[in-house]
Amino acid sequence: MTDTMTRRTLGKSAIEVSALGLGCWAIGGPFSTPDVVSGYGSVDDEESVRAIHRALELGVTIFDTADVYGCGHSERILGQALGKRRHEVFIATKFGNQFDEATRMKTGAMNDPQTYVRRACEDSLRRLQTDYIDLYQIHLGDYDLERALEVREILEQLVTEGKIRFYGWSTDDAERARLFAQGEHCLAIQTQLNLFERHSDVLTVCQDYQLACINRGPLAMGLLTGKYTSRKQIGPEDIRLSQLSWNYFNSERLPGLLACLEQVRDILTADGRTLAQGALGWIWAFNEQSIPIPGFKTVKQVEENVAAMQYGPLSQHQMRQIEEILGRVSDNAARG
Repeated sequence: MTDTMTRRTLGKSAIEVSALGLGCWAIGGPFSTPDVVSGYGSVDDEESVRAIHRALELGVTIFDTADVYGCGHSERILGQALGKRRHEVFIATKFGNQFDEATRMKTGAMNDPQTYVRRACEDSLRRLQTDYIDLYQIHLGDYDLERALEVREILEQLVTEGKIRFYGWSTDDAERARLFAQGEHCLAIQTQLNLFERHSDVLTVCQDYQLACINRGPLAMGLLTGKYTSRKQIGPEDIRLSQLSWNYFNSERLPGLLACLEQVRDILTADGRTLAQGALGWIWAFNEQSIPIPGFKTVKQVEENVAAMQYGPLSQHQMRQIEEILGRVSDNAARG
């Protein structure tokens, strides 16, 4: 493996991290809004800690979480697992939601930034057992643009105070990404990117402003692992049972996506990769600066995902084959 396959420089900084990070939504365990369960089912905290330790052994140096994942639980587990090795890694977390840790209930969204942002940051620092956050990201993808300017100013203050090193926005909206990109210490935009979904205009903003591109959902909520063929395989207290429009497992989207996956399966696995490793290789080939952050709940999942770096990006031939198939699928769907 070459360094270009296993390492990434974060945007315009000189900071190097692993080309693959870990997303820590799933290890937060179940939490809820008044309308839907928002976790990925039950978790084993001891296994979560073992998985993080294994990731460190394998060279993973970037971990992405959010205060609302498990209503604080994900941050707590990550902080506990990293312990004295915190200085070896780059921690990205997110803010923007209000919640009750005791009931694990999401209760609303950021209201007054002047009081909310600073309090949320202090709470995350405490849960993560650290005195600084490397990357602090807005977790509301459609947050008001004018108020976002106010938030950006507060984040600059937190940088000056040493509470955070950089900030960013988790959004699929290019206009919002561009607004934050103009901030002095904006380092990254987090956007959805996988075989089924891409936001090329957001990737263009990252390129134009020399920002790191962190990719959530690289395995489409687990669909691109090939382990799921039916909603019946999803356990209780799992957001994938919801009918949310962006859920790849909702009953309207799932059949078409499964059919599409079946058509590209052999290409993704042609050189000995697992399906998940092929899907990650597609991301690196599509955008060489991307840092995918697949989720995990077990040591085995971490080992499989990290091993994708041994293969690196898909070949251009594989990419062309996949694009041809995806184009045909899209055309057929349009004709419907």
